[in-house]
Amino acid sequence: MSAPEESASSRFSFPRAEEKVLEFWREIDAFKTSVKLSEGRKPFSFYDGPPFCTGLPHYGHMLAGTIKDIVTRFAHNTGHYVERRAGWDCHGLPIEFEIEKSLGINGKDQIMAFGIENYNKECRKIVMRYSSEWRSTVERLGRWIDFDNDYKTMDTPFMESEWWVFKQLFDKGLVYRGLRVMPYSTGLNTTLSNFEAGQNYKDVIDPALVVAFPLKKDPKVSLLAWTTTPWTLPSNCALCVNPDFEYVKIKDGETGEVYILLEKCLGILYKNPKKANFEVLEKIMAKDLVGLEYEPLFDFFVPQLKETAWRVVADKYVSDADGTGIVHNSPAYGEDDYRVCMDGGIITRGGFVPMPVRDDGSFDNSVGPYAGMYVKDADKAIARDIKSHGRLVRQGTLNHSYPFCWRSNTPLLYRAVPSWFVRVEDARDKLTANNAETRWVPEFVQENRFGTWLVNARDWNVSRTRYWGTPIPLWASEDLEEIVCVGSIAELEELSGATGITDLHREYVDKLTIPSRKGKGQLRRIEEVFDCWFESGSMPYAQKHYPFENKELFHSTFPADFISEGIDQTRGWFYTLLVLSTLLFDKPAWKNLIASGLVLAADGKKMSKSLKNYPDPTLVVDKYGADPLRLYLINSPVVRAETLKFKEEGVKEIVSRVLLPWYNAFCFFNAQVQMLKKDSDVDYRFDPSSMSDNIMDRWMLASVQSLTKFVREEMSAYRLYTVVPRLLEMIDQLTNWYVRFNRKRLKGENGIEDTVYALNTLFEVLLTMCRLMAPFTPFLTENMYQTLKTHLPENYFEGDSRSLHFVPFPEVREEYFNPDIERAMSRMQAVIELGRVIRERNNIALKMPLLELVVVHADPQYLEDVRGLSGYITEQLNLRNLVLTSDEDTYGIKYRAEADFKKLGTKLRKDMPRVKKALPDVPSSAIKEAQTTGSLLVDGITLGADDINIVRYFDKLSLADESKKYDEATDKSVVVLLDTEIHEDLYHEGLAREVINRVQRLRKKAGLQALDDVVYYFQITEDPEGILATVLESQAEFLQLVLKQGLLPMEEKKAEAFTEEEQEINESKFVLAFVRA
Repeated sequence: MSAPEESASSRFSFPRAEEKVLEFWREIDAFKTSVKLSEGRKPFSFYDGPPFCTGLPHYGHMLAGTIKDIVTRFAHNTGHYVERRAGWDCHGLPIEFEIEKSLGINGKDQIMAFGIENYNKECRKIVMRYSSEWRSTVERLGRWIDFDNDYKTMDTPFMESEWWVFKQLFDKGLVYRGLRVMPYSTGLNTTLSNFEAGQNYKDVIDPALVVAFPLKKDPKVSLLAWTTTPWTLPSNCALCVNPDFEYVKIKDGETGEVYILLEKCLGILYKNPKKANFEVLEKIMAKDLVGLEYEPLFDFFVPQLKETAWRVVADKYVSDADGTGIVHNSPAYGEDDYRVCMDGGIITRGGFVPMPVRDDGSFDNSVGPYAGMYVKDADKAIARDIKSHGRLVRQGTLNHSYPFCWRSNTPLLYRAVPSWFVRVEDARDKLTANNAETRWVPEFVQENRFGTWLVNARDWNVSRTRYWGTPIPLWASEDLEEIVCVGSIAELEELSGATGITDLHREYVDKLTIPSRKGKGQLRRIEEVFDCWFESGSMPYAQKHYPFENKELFHSTFPADFISEGIDQTRGWFYTLLVLSTLLFDKPAWKNLIASGLVLAADGKKMSKSLKNYPDPTLVVDKYGADPLRLYLINSPVVRAETLKFKEEGVKEIVSRVLLPWYNAFCFFNAQVQMLKKDSDVDYRFDPSSMSDNIMDRWMLASVQSLTKFVREEMSAYRLYTVVPRLLEMIDQLTNWYVRFNRKRLKGENGIEDTVYALNTLFEVLLTMCRLMAPFTPFLTENMYQTLKTHLPENYFEGDSRSLHFVPFPEVREEYFNPDIERAMSRMQAVIELGRVIRERNNIALKMPLLELVVVHADPQYLEDVRGLSGYITEQLNLRNLVLTSDEDTYGIKYRAEADFKKLGTKLRKDMPRVKKALPDVPSSAIKEAQTTGSLLVDGITLGADDINIVRYFDKLSLADESKKYDEATDKSVVVLLDTEIHEDLYHEGLAREVINRVQRLRKKAGLQALDDVVYYFQITEDPEGILATVLESQAEFLQLVLKQGLLPMEEKKAEAFTEEEQEINESKFVLAFVRA
């Protein structure tokens, strides 16, 4: 890759430069070469959570990819072998949903009519539909990952390992079939796991009914229950009270009806219970209600349940937060309902349970008048019928949050369905213990969100009544008395007699049977497939086809050193990884985990293609580059598991505040190297053994070592979000302090030897920063490295150093650290900053020279530190003289004491007003002495050092030389006094600097480079007081020194100017023209 020719002008394009780097990487096959170079090193294992590629990558994917890329690049650069295999989630609802939309089919009957073989063939066609777009986007973002050696959950080796995982659980007795109320998607005709059900809540308006249930023994008295799911009322079997509650029997004053409900819940009947017309007849304890029978609301299931149902039961899940304090139970349509009815004997295990809802969410013929109606649509009809029977007491609506299917966007129903479960509840303690062995960034997600989820972990429904997925390897008799779990292809071939099995999808294995060993004929495979979360949770084993291959390799790299995904995976991939690794090996599946937050649109809403409320990611990368987007994402709250409101301006700001100043420093270095060659015929080459005595050189080198140490520490702790702020600090030190302060040295004004020392320092800083930031900004660092490496001595890096990403991460060079230099630099910076404050306060530009700055400090070491850097101070503040003194009296330095009277009030109580009144009158000398003694006497009351803050200040009236026009500034440590008087000779020099500024601005506007030789001509057009002419004459030597040539009168111009422009300084105007030399 050739060195960049662009300057750091507006012509430089980060995106175009990145595309050149991509071409270079392709030429040398950079990623695969880097992996090959690292073979034999200590492995760093990383799991890439498999995404679906049925859609295009969005900012969330880009965020996850950037985090993964940074961490794995860092691991590689710090001496590890890092396998980075891409993975794809190929099975499950996202693919099936797309196919059913495109084919216009839905429901089991239509799919079976179409044929599972045809259905799965269609699914297979679209699985990798956007894989090329994914690859293109991921590569453009600079992420290095192996797409050629990827894993897919639909590949036979992967599926076979899943079978092995399941068989281990089955053999441990951890698999069972049960009837359980589960979240059910009528849009997809399948159950969902509890964590899937929590992914898509929406605010909806549902009917809210209060229904009367007359007691059999006294039909004039009714129990009241409240529901927002009228469709569950046809299968009502019980009413539940809380055993700890006391209920009331009331008589309504208007209707004469008698009701039983919780007194606290009377608001469900009356807007203002205190003023309502009703009479409390008696108070009843819950235990006295238990066992009471009531009239069924409907008679659909009376023949089956007349002996056990329609009774009052008790359970503490009943709340007094809303409703009536009495809950209607429909056992097939509520988890608590099922449990309470089972415990109360309303239904029995293996007995009849009213389940009138079909897979598609419509009622079957068992509830006659509602047969064929979708349950939600039947709500109105059911409410109408209840009302016609005089059982509807109140009718309203409720706006509340309700779960929807994350894929089909249809309301979920809670429905009793026979499913296959993995026992998780018994492993809660082990899950919690294994989680504690891992590191999470940020920690609060591990302890709170994930930890809470583990404590309440439920048995995991791993089965889906679907088609495109890994079949659950259970072969069973019709009565399910005999079940065989198959754990491999070889085992299936042995048991079934089939041979040459190469695919494990349903169309291939469903037709295979296994002879019963108990005389039950042929065992057939159950129809369910695995939940796709079981597949992704199995990826540590299945991606390596464990245990059929790579057994030693797996055990040497498990658990993974690092994984990362969004915070939503606390109930998804993170959870299933931990469950399976715990149940299989009693280990966590990872050592270090970064959980990122959600990327939202700028308005705080979810990013939506239809709303177009976010910028297209590919356009953002094309406009600003991948490096700025990467830095923007990892420098945001999203890396701390918080939300990010994505704003394009933030990416733009990374360019202007971080990357451009950094690149400008690099371009300045290049320009000075070229000038050294042009002016002195010296070819610059970095000398790693050279050690400058210049304090700023040594400070700058120490600063970059501090950054190296910091990045190593933070990256080892996986705190990516702390790096960019320190990078900003480093760039400020490099550009605004080092380059700015050493510009003359770098330009050769102090001789060749000093120039080479300065260039050596700048080179080492730039090279080290490139190596440090390579994982974060892989493109810009590679771009700069290709130029920088031309100045390296031979064999500076061992082995292949064609790419920056082949060279090691820098080690910390402790010999560069020097606390004395850091202290001196800090003090110099403080003095300069204070001087700038005074200039700004008095509207005096830095180009205007001033006569004197006085630094007042009592500590001789402070003054000595500043003296050692006095040349930088006078140059940067444009001063003639720098006075360093501890003589406070001569320069009017006084002392005053400040106090926090709120704090003192607690301590002094009634004496506080005395102190507040007397404190301003305490003599300066007494306050100064208190610095030494540690106490101050104020109106007879002694204050300690903690009670007061001693401040030094400047008193003009106390100056020994009253003619001085000083203005002051202090940081409470040092006081600086700046003489703000403008002297005539200094004024002229200031105007000369303005002339220099106009020359430099026109050069930049004309697109000139440092090496371009140009002759400067001028012609004064307006100069009312002749000041400009005087300046050009009196400051000619100064202009010659800075510009390296003089300004010639326009009449001496012998060739046509290629650029010419009128300039203005104060009231004077002149034309400036450039002619090529």
